[in-house]
Amino acid sequence: MKIDLSNTLSTTQYEDFKYVLQDTGSVSIGAKFTYSELMDHEMVPFKLKAIMEHYIYKEADPETTLESQFYYLEAQGFLYEVFQQLKVKVKIQQQEEVKSLFGKKKLIYKEKLLTLKELTGINLAKKKATGMIIREIVISKLGLMTFSV
Repeated sequence: MKIDLSNTLSTTQYEDFKYVLQDTGSVSIGAKFTYSELMDHEMVPFKLKAIMEHYIYKEADPETTLESQFYYLEAQGFLYEVFQQLKVKVKIQQQEEVKSLFGKKKLIYKEKLLTLKELTGINLAKKKATGMIIREIVISKLGLMTFSV
């Protein structure tokens, strides 16, 4: 009897980036979620769901992933202003060239936490050239609390 784990493995790896974590100052959300999946997730704060329903759904498709939303987000527009009010930061990984002890060059992925202004300041060509991957969206609880629906 053969068991095919190839599909299970890729699904598991994809699900690894679908999580909601909360601490005292922020809500961290895995970037592989779509907006509709976030609406169904029990750990997402109610106020964030209300903001998505009242503001974000007017500008974005419910099947859009957070990863693609923030990858292509531009510095002007309604969604940018909503995310700016929520004091969103984005955790990314991008390739950087480093030299080893013996002078050999190799590419490694470095993780960074960027503000929206920093993220939108990087043009699309540079994002693709550095192999940028968006891993996590960090929403400030203070921003969430002061946002009026």
